[in-house]
Amino acid sequence: MSKVIGHFIGGERVTGTSGVLNPVYDPATGKVQAQLAMANLDDLNNAVNNASQAQPAWAALNPQKRGRVFMKFVELLHRDMDKLAEALSSEHGKTLPDAKGDVIRGLEVAEFCIGAAQMMKGEFTEGAGPGIDIYSMRQPLGVVAGITPFNFPAMIPMWKFCPAIAAGNAFILKPSERDPTVPLMLAELLLEAGLPAGILNVVNGDKVVVDGILDHPDIAAIGFVGSTPIAEYIYSRGCTNGKRVQCFGGAKNHMIIMPDADMDQAVDALIGAGYGAAGERCMAISVAVPVGEEAANALMERLKPRVEALRVGPYTQADADFGPLITAEARQRVLSLVDSGVEAGATLAVDGRKLSVEGYEDGNFVGACLFDHVTTDMAIYREEIFGPVLCVARAADYEAALRLPMENEYGNGVSIFTRDGDAARDFTSRINVGMVGVNVPIPVPLAYYTFGGWKRSGFGDLNQHGADAFRFYTRTKTVTQRWPSGIKDGADFNIPTM
Repeated sequence: MSKVIGHFIGGERVTGTSGVLNPVYDPATGKVQAQLAMANLDDLNNAVNNASQAQPAWAALNPQKRGRVFMKFVELLHRDMDKLAEALSSEHGKTLPDAKGDVIRGLEVAEFCIGAAQMMKGEFTEGAGPGIDIYSMRQPLGVVAGITPFNFPAMIPMWKFCPAIAAGNAFILKPSERDPTVPLMLAELLLEAGLPAGILNVVNGDKVVVDGILDHPDIAAIGFVGSTPIAEYIYSRGCTNGKRVQCFGGAKNHMIIMPDADMDQAVDALIGAGYGAAGERCMAISVAVPVGEEAANALMERLKPRVEALRVGPYTQADADFGPLITAEARQRVLSLVDSGVEAGATLAVDGRKLSVEGYEDGNFVGACLFDHVTTDMAIYREEIFGPVLCVARAADYEAALRLPMENEYGNGVSIFTRDGDAARDFTSRINVGMVGVNVPIPVPLAYYTFGGWKRSGFGDLNQHGADAFRFYTRTKTVTQRWPSGIKDGADFNIPTM
């Protein structure tokens, strides 16, 4: 009998009341490695009740003390880094170094939250009028929630719950049901760090739980990361129910390679950004755009042998460059898209469709694929593939290259590789994409800046982490005060002015 993974409610692991179990697979073997207890609405209500009871006392704690919990949490994350990475890789399939990177990028947001007191400061104006002072303060919303994806089971939950909790809220996390172990481990570490029971609850489930979160009257705000269709659904339903909602969806990230670029540097960047984590990253580079035929030919000449040499295997294989896809269904979808690219007339320069990893023949592996001469009407260009597939779309000149990301429906990330400062400055100014790299292939901002895409990659007014996270999980209260000093103005029926 496989182990049963439950929930974390009220400071302890529980199996819930639904009795429904879903398999958790090992992506490298295709075999079931655990059973996940799926929550029902009673389980969700239990979590919200625990959160509601614990939140007022947590909010009343001064922000320095809340920050100290995150100081200890960061220490514990470092202590258990290997254990977290092992659990993450076993369920997701990514390599151990990549899994540690997943944890570290979440840890950096926890570090930022140590300074919660700074982020919770309001403003003050003395003497705004005769004897009148005005000040503002940031206050938590109460109980808030996050719905997070499979591809970063440590990082994105921490991006959501760390600032929310540091700001004085209680949090309900609904992580992906495909790799549920690490979020539970994170909740236990926060409890060990001194977080009161009930402030962070982890509820595993499917659409029943998602809709329950969207409709629950006691949940004030929801953060989501996932596909664009689901992001639109959550944003629409959550807003209709009067909640504050931020949703981040899909991506189609371009990397423009100018003729003057360091071509070896560009190839190194494309290899890591295009094929790392088997392409299962919303910030993966999936379209390379060389400018001019000479640059395109030089790029392909260097890129093709590097892609052919990529090593694919389970996370236990120390020299593996990337591992399997998360599910058999994800593998089949990627293979179907590659087939469609061939049928549409793109040149499949490297074909990884027939890859078989010895000893792991039933795993969800797809070898690295490289397309050349990709055009905008092809499905491999239009759709987010979320697999180890890089498309090269040649552009005649800079303006033609710029139009590709500008006219794409997504606006998550984009990069330009060039030695020309004028070109880089023009690009960063004009491009309608939320995160921009100059000679940087994956322009994910550090924790004290904010992360968020434009167009159909992001829904809502505020981004993730940085100052925006504290703005999203708090509301501003503004106080206008006057202490009478023997002044008697009498009644005034006009709108107050200064």
